[in-house]
Amino acid sequence: MGTNATTDEGVRSGKLAGRTAVVIGGHSGFGEAISRLFAAEGANVVIGARRRDLVDEVAASIGGVGATCDITDDDQVQALVATATDAFGDIHVAVNCAGFEQSTPIAELTPDKLHSMHAVQLSGALFCMRHFGNAMASHGQGGAFLSLSSLTAHNPSRGLAAYASAKAGVEYATKIAAVEYGAQQVRFNAIAASLIETPMTARIFRVEPVIRALDEITPLGRPGTVDDIAKAALFLCGPDGGYITGQTLCVDGGASLLMLPTPQMFADVSRRWQEARAGEAGTG
Repeated sequence: MGTNATTDEGVRSGKLAGRTAVVIGGHSGFGEAISRLFAAEGANVVIGARRRDLVDEVAASIGGVGATCDITDDDQVQALVATATDAFGDIHVAVNCAGFEQSTPIAELTPDKLHSMHAVQLSGALFCMRHFGNAMASHGQGGAFLSLSSLTAHNPSRGLAAYASAKAGVEYATKIAAVEYGAQQVRFNAIAASLIETPMTARIFRVEPVIRALDEITPLGRPGTVDDIAKAALFLCGPDGGYITGQTLCVDGGASLLMLPTPQMFADVSRRWQEARAGEAGTG
């Protein structure tokens, strides 16, 4: 996506020129795409995550700053705000991409599994909303906070009760935050992404029938990309989305209009795929 946009005089230009943006989980997947696009649009980018080595590598490549942050620790989130402020001054944009997925049926959902999921996806997300919302409210210029959610918060899928309930909670908290911080001109929105290939989901995209099933339940008939998510993030966090708050934008090729693939759908697609391959082999 390029490096920081600049003019001939070396002054940054772009939709986020002169803005400071913090991207939590900005070293991989959706977060990395967002970090790179925001930097290309002129933002001073601070990337926070638990893996400092990976964070520093991406931050250095875009002229940004890396920081260690585990969002399940409220003090570390507060420290990330201080790091960003010390590096670039007032914070204008914050994006929370931190998270992980672990499929567990409710029948096997132990307290430890539920706690670890909600500690990151829900409690940590609320810590981020609080500290970055307060930081943006305090300097009087307003700002934008974006949470990365999931289509699973809208379309139920087996095994994702812990994950999807946390994402649904974040989307509702987004509405409340939009109301509470509106007077300070701090906007809160969320993106509900469909299943898109990232390092976290790469294993799924190695199975051809799965890809075909996803394409069949997506009206646009193609998988999304991390760049699709980054462009939506720029819209919601930049000046073009300046009158939007408290909303969840589904970036999914229309998949939310239908349903997530079921095991039966995967089996049917797999059968048709195998029959097609057998037919091709027979005519070869």
